[in-house]
Amino acid sequence: MAIITELSHELGKTRMIFTETLKNRTPLQNAITAAYRMDETTAINNLLSQALLPNDALQRIHDRATQLVAGTRQNYKKQGGLNAFLHQYDLSSEEGIALMCLAEALLRIPDSTTANRLISDKISTANWAQHISASDSLFVNAATWSLLLTGKLYNPTLNNQKTLTAALQRFVSRTSSTLIRPIIMQGMKILGKQFVMGTTIEEALKRAQPVEAIGYRYSYDMLGEAARTREDAEQYFKSYQHAIETIGQIAKQGPIKGPGISVKLSALHPRYEFAKRDQVLKELVPQLLTLATAAKQTNIGFTIDAEEADRLELSLDIIEKVVSDKTLSGWEGFGLAVQSYQKRAPFVLDWLADLAKRYQRRLMVRLIKGAYWDAEIKLSQVLGFAGYPVFTRKNSTDVSFLACAKKLFANTHYFYPQFGTHNAYSVAAILEMAGSYRDFEFQCLHGMGQSLYDQLLGDNIPCRIYAPVGTHQDLLGYLVRRLLENGANSSFINHIADEKTPIETIIADPVTRVTHLASKPHPHIPLPEALFGKERLNSAGVDLSNRHTLANLKIAMEKAEQQSWLSGPIINGKMLTTSTATPIVSPSHPDRVVGFVTKATSDDVTHAIEHACQATSHWADITVNERALCLERAANLLEKNKSTLFTLLCRESGKQLVDCVSEVREAIDLCRYYAARARKDLLPVTLTGPTGESNQLSLHPRGVIACISPWNFPLAIFTGQIAAALATGNTVIAKPAEQTPLIATETVRLLHQAGIPVNALQLLPGKGSIIGTQLVADERIAGVIFTGSTETAKFIQQSLANRKGPIAPLIAETGGQNAMIVDSSALPEQVIADVISSAFNSAGQRCSALRVLFLQEDIAPCVLTMLKGAMQELTLGDPGLLATDIGPVIDQGALNMLQKHAANMQHDATLIYQVPTHNLPNGYFFPPCVFEIKNLNQLEREVFGPILHVIRYAEKDLDNVLAQISDTGYGLTLGIHSRIDATVNYIKNRLPVGNVYVNRNMIGAVVGVQPFGGERLSGTGPKAGGPHYLPR
Repeated sequence: MAIITELSHELGKTRMIFTETLKNRTPLQNAITAAYRMDETTAINNLLSQALLPNDALQRIHDRATQLVAGTRQNYKKQGGLNAFLHQYDLSSEEGIALMCLAEALLRIPDSTTANRLISDKISTANWAQHISASDSLFVNAATWSLLLTGKLYNPTLNNQKTLTAALQRFVSRTSSTLIRPIIMQGMKILGKQFVMGTTIEEALKRAQPVEAIGYRYSYDMLGEAARTREDAEQYFKSYQHAIETIGQIAKQGPIKGPGISVKLSALHPRYEFAKRDQVLKELVPQLLTLATAAKQTNIGFTIDAEEADRLELSLDIIEKVVSDKTLSGWEGFGLAVQSYQKRAPFVLDWLADLAKRYQRRLMVRLIKGAYWDAEIKLSQVLGFAGYPVFTRKNSTDVSFLACAKKLFANTHYFYPQFGTHNAYSVAAILEMAGSYRDFEFQCLHGMGQSLYDQLLGDNIPCRIYAPVGTHQDLLGYLVRRLLENGANSSFINHIADEKTPIETIIADPVTRVTHLASKPHPHIPLPEALFGKERLNSAGVDLSNRHTLANLKIAMEKAEQQSWLSGPIINGKMLTTSTATPIVSPSHPDRVVGFVTKATSDDVTHAIEHACQATSHWADITVNERALCLERAANLLEKNKSTLFTLLCRESGKQLVDCVSEVREAIDLCRYYAARARKDLLPVTLTGPTGESNQLSLHPRGVIACISPWNFPLAIFTGQIAAALATGNTVIAKPAEQTPLIATETVRLLHQAGIPVNALQLLPGKGSIIGTQLVADERIAGVIFTGSTETAKFIQQSLANRKGPIAPLIAETGGQNAMIVDSSALPEQVIADVISSAFNSAGQRCSALRVLFLQEDIAPCVLTMLKGAMQELTLGDPGLLATDIGPVIDQGALNMLQKHAANMQHDATLIYQVPTHNLPNGYFFPPCVFEIKNLNQLEREVFGPILHVIRYAEKDLDNVLAQISDTGYGLTLGIHSRIDATVNYIKNRLPVGNVYVNRNMIGAVVGVQPFGGERLSGTGPKAGGPHYLPR
């Protein structure tokens, strides 16, 4: 009892998630959080009654919308330009995608060779001819003819075939590039002008004058978002300051009638995310207040743009602090955008009305539909959230827009309503709601929608144009959203321009449409838990941006941390303990004991094998379906006990909270996936043969399987190995890593609770050199599943080969000298995000982690500068705190190895940057660092931790890069960042690698979606979490 008391006392000093309890919030704020991912049917049913209008009003809306569409189509024919271009080249076509890539990428690529390859890749493979004369627009047809001509001249340049035809093709490509590339570059700049008002605010203001003369207003959006570094944020801040000052010099009409500016919070802080809430509030609020104060002094409008859903409530916290500042008293120019596609939108408006009332402000509220829909849906699916923050039907978003519009008109004392839409029905409905009231405005995007709003200016109905300003290098984020939003087949802009689409179809009342739907959510967009259909449930994630979720999780994890954790051999269901148990300390706080382990002895190994052998027949006779049900029950228990598992993973193995969530989900997914595959893969198969014969192929259990798992994924890999062996009818002896026996013990307890017979699953914690060696040498072990070092895998392989008795298979997944190749067509901002996560997440202690970054020399200076800046924003510390980015390495031995390697690199390489350490606990922390080396052969072996090595290469030396990677002998993971498909295919077809990741990070393989495993020195296969695993 003394031990337990001391343990509780020590652990009671720590805190989980936040260092302080979440502060009390108002009912209106809690209502916003509660609606975050609320049931879609409930959400839309609440809005239907709010959006409802009388029948006579609906008829007037219908008539006016009809007139607007007809007038827009007439204006559209005259204007052409980008609206016509978007319609012809929408994102459903290969050509539209090619143009999107070209329009932005060409203006960023620094070297002509890569630019030529991009043109070749995107232009020559598309079918431009089908678009000739498909449009009445001269702009479209002229552009199409040039693209068709270019496509005929260009051919793929990554072609090493020694044929006359190939030589001629390359000749044509080379000789035409001098002529064609400048033409395409100029064409892309012209296209860019359709999206961008000007490269400078001065240019934009000048260009706006003739449009303002006919009645339009402007809000200028200084292009730039998602600052990766302090330097980026500082540049954007200065850009906003300059723009406010410049606009203010000519704006004399006040914030309503005069021009204004739109600001993205993500541009002002490199870590604008909920996990960094305290830091963001401390650093970003003063900056935003400085800008808002400058806008007040010049008396122009100042609007905060809406961004991704997980940032919404953080943005509201920031806005409240700024709005409440007395400096802004008496000014009605402060505003923000509200996205009606979010389920929280009406609750946000309720809170904003209360905010305005409390501080006696009138806020400019820009009501929009929303521009991040695709990303919100995918992110929710990938992270396994309970629901979506947005509506899955466009008509439901339109209903929400109308309901929110009514709220704005009901609170005009506190709101100046602004309606951002290109939808004729929405415009007509707003006008009907407004009646004779005119203290509001519409908004449209520069280059889009003016055909609609030109019709309203004569009726004294104001419209403001949202106009991006900046260089083409900053265009990508805006360009992608506009094309996704307005170039997609479901877009109103697409339909309004297509005279083949009946007007009645595109002006139907969304309230009526949604009311009559049998299913309010979109039937083809399943909830995240149903992502895999009838096969299996998707594991439930934890939304770490949801305050209610975090508050409950904090309580549960702090409670779990007070428990006394014990581990020891579990043989036939009984745990063996002794008085000489070994303490297990936390890597982040080695002075704190997490629990105690009694290590298995040689006799324990013998007894475990005996019990496992006795259980083989019984467990093998259990039906496949019953075994699968046991695994599904285990998955449910893992999900039910996730808070406890998070706590153990955090404290015993030093995992940061995000990694804890991912690992528990992976363990759950592995149980469910192998259960589902067992039902498919283990059924007898009747084979076709001659008449009179009956031939069946069936799979049978092998016997006792030894599962030897590592410390870096002490739950997921441990569980996956066991689940696969049990699903196939084998009994299991599990040997966890010496550093992480506590999580293994809890997992075995849950598996037994799920119905796995106690004699079918034994646990043997202890030293690998003792327990593992004895297991592998025993002839009764029918197979081994191992994850760990290549050296140990080879030792096991040799031991199995040398022993007497049946030949036992080995499934081994080992390490790798994992590389990422980045050419000059890559997007540096995306590269940086993916390099940071791939190299440093989990303190670099992943088999799949990035070890060597090959950078094309043309972009190396830019990328390395940005990488250094991004690393400056990383936080080392207690992995139990949400704000921590990187936790400790596993133990003193790992820390010593990394320190020794870094010391050697100081002599043999150039240090680019190492993350500083401030106020760290006394744990096994190694600050991430980056070294530049000359050649991959400088690294003798994989360095397992947060050390990244960078090698520059010339574009002509790509084959040499591939040879260096191949010569290591490893083949686990590979990253490729390139926007040239031919380059991507060239690389992946020449490297024997298990998992290739293109234009994304190279960690976090998803069970059943991205089976994981390597080749050559990196493993034997088959891939874990894939369809070939169980039959082995």
